[in-house]
Amino acid sequence: MIAMISDLRGFFEAWIAAVARAVDFGVSRYGRRPQIVLSAQDDDVITASVKSGGKSPALPQMSFRLADGRPDPGLPPDWQAAFRGSRIEMRMTSGRVLLRSLDFPKQAGDFLEGMIRAQIDRLTPWTADNAVFGWDAPSMAAHERIELTLAAASKQDIQPFIQFASALGAESLALCAMAPTAHGSSVKIKMFDQPLRRSGGRGFDTPRLLRAALLSAGLAVALSWVVALYVGDNLDSELQQLTRRISERRAALRLGPNGASTMGLLAKRKQTSPSSVVVLEALSQALPDGTYVTELRVDGDKVQVVGMTQDAPSLIRLIERSPQFARATFFAPTTRAANEPGERFHIEAHITPTFGPGT
Repeated sequence: MIAMISDLRGFFEAWIAAVARAVDFGVSRYGRRPQIVLSAQDDDVITASVKSGGKSPALPQMSFRLADGRPDPGLPPDWQAAFRGSRIEMRMTSGRVLLRSLDFPKQAGDFLEGMIRAQIDRLTPWTADNAVFGWDAPSMAAHERIELTLAAASKQDIQPFIQFASALGAESLALCAMAPTAHGSSVKIKMFDQPLRRSGGRGFDTPRLLRAALLSAGLAVALSWVVALYVGDNLDSELQQLTRRISERRAALRLGPNGASTMGLLAKRKQTSPSSVVVLEALSQALPDGTYVTELRVDGDKVQVVGMTQDAPSLIRLIERSPQFARATFFAPTTRAANEPGERFHIEAHITPTFGPGT
């Protein structure tokens, strides 16, 4: 586990360093900075000129030598101000660098960097770690081969230039070799290009900002995970409570107040409660022909019948003979009107709850 953490830490540190270098290079390369060209002659004399001034005023050329990384004679204040935050390009003549003509098979065109780096200790007096080097654009030669010119110098020899540019507050330094061509002109071969100050000299540290960004992103992810976990637990709890309430409500619907099954209660009520249809059918069977029912009221376990008949007192005996009725009696006087064919009766009886499957 410790080894894995160490590997991850090393990976992120390398990533941060690479991104920081890319950011610093981009800012120093493409930012609006004055560009100063230094031409180093074979006699150690360096000539300075401003190539693109930006906000800097035009300055006349000046020459000096370097002594322990310091200009001799010293630079005037306007030149010191021009160097501050500038991009310096140091052009070195062929007498100050090692130039080698190389040729490779045509098929090696896509692998030149690896091939040259692997042979730099054989092509120059220095190893790849102790040298700065570069090459010009390859050109086609005879017999399906490509030719190029390699320029190299010792890192120790360029340290005075780096020290000089850093001391003046320059933004970046590029070292180029001016290699002569067969046509009498020269071609510029870049051997070294490096920012000298972090993040364009604007007072912020790119690696520190990257670490802060990674830490902030990690904290945001962790916080989001914690919030999602907390909200998910709450939702799960609410879902469980809702499911439990639904189950309880369903059980309550299936059971009556005393815990009995609702369906059982309904069946029992059906068997013990009188049905109007059954009561009407029982009355139709009990009452004789010539008797007419004009009103029928079922109230609980009682039934009230109002109608016309020829012999009202005989109805009491007929109704009580039916197993569905008991204690039949008149609840109102029996009357006879002159225009009516019989007696108007008002009989009330108790209903016997025997309307189940066995009746």
